[in-house]
Amino acid sequence: MEQKRFVNKTAIVTGAGKGIGFEIAKSLILEGATVILNDVDPDLCDEATAKLNEIGTCYSFAGDVSEASFNKDLVDFAVSKTGTLDVVMANAGITLFGSFLEYKAEDLYKVLQVNIGGTFFLAQAAGKYFIEQKKRGSILFTSSVTGHQAHKELAAYGMTKAAVELLAKHLVLELSPYGINVNAVAPGATLTERTMEDPKYKKTWAHLTPIGSAAYPSDIAQTALFLVSEQARHITGQTIVVDGGWSAVSPSPF
Repeated sequence: MEQKRFVNKTAIVTGAGKGIGFEIAKSLILEGATVILNDVDPDLCDEATAKLNEIGTCYSFAGDVSEASFNKDLVDFAVSKTGTLDVVMANAGITLFGSFLEYKAEDLYKVLQVNIGGTFFLAQAAGKYFIEQKKRGSILFTSSVTGHQAHKELAAYGMTKAAVELLAKHLVLELSPYGINVNAVAPGATLTERTMEDPKYKKTWAHLTPIGSAAYPSDIAQTALFLVSEQARHITGQTIVVDGGWSAVSPSPF
């Protein structure tokens, strides 16, 4: 029987009320972890936590990661519940579509604050904890193929995703001496609750993706779990793109 990789480990997953984040949290629990599940929507956070408590141990901690101080509270909560923290996944993010020439300032600042600020300050809070406790830890950022390839009406979003990938590289200098590795996973088209609201999404991306299908959340989750596992201890500052080959050829849905 294959040994579970995260037994006696605690993981934080932000933006995990549904979609990719929820699947990551579920996969961690199935591999033995205790998960602190965060979402900005308190009801969604509690509902997701209740589902996951049917298969393991999960604690709900709702709140907005774009508020810098909240991220320290999130780390403190995880430690108070389990006595430890081992894995931190900064998955929370928002997508606000809009043409570059008409993009509103308030939309830009919100995307920057959540996608970059939330990621930056969660990594900072986790890094401080790991260093203070003199323990190794793993941090993972959720990026996107739009941080690699241009996509219509996603200039702001794509810019933030490119930024978090570069942040992972910079943190190699800051955190590697303490045994902390930092990486990113960049999903391509993925079949989530949000994307499936478009009835054409699945068929469109099956046609555009060289491997013949858009990703499922489990495809992203399994890559994420590898990057925060012991098998990836010597990998840091890297981004793995999970897009079925789309960014190699980049056919546009438009």
